Amino acid sequence: MALAAGLLPLLTACVVVPQTTRVYDPACGVATMQVVLDVAVLPGFYNCRGQECAALMVAVGVVTVASAVVSGSVAVIGNVLYWAERRGQCPPGTAPPPA
Repeated sequence: MALAAGLLPLLTACVVVPQTTRVYDPACGVATMQVVLDVAVLPGFYNCRGQECAALMVAVGVVTVASAVVSGSVAVIGNVLYWAERRGQCPPGTAPPPA
C-alpha cells in the first residue's frame, strides 16, 4: 500500500504520436515531409485506491506500449513513402541517401 501511495504522483500516461514535419534536402534542392515520433503526457490519476491503482498502472502501460507500436508503424510507413517521393523529385545523379 505504501508503495502504491509513493508511486501515485508518477502515475501518468504517456502516448506516442506521429507528427509530420517539413524538411529540406539540400542535395536534391527539394522540401519534403518526414514523420517523427513525439510523446504526449496525459494527466495523472490521483484518486485511486488499492486494486484500482494496480489496474490503472497496467492500463497505462498497455496504452503506452500500444501507442508506441502503432505510431512507430505509421512513422516507418510514412517515411518510406516520403523517401520514395523525395527520390522521384531528385534530379538524376543526385539521388538522396536512404533515410
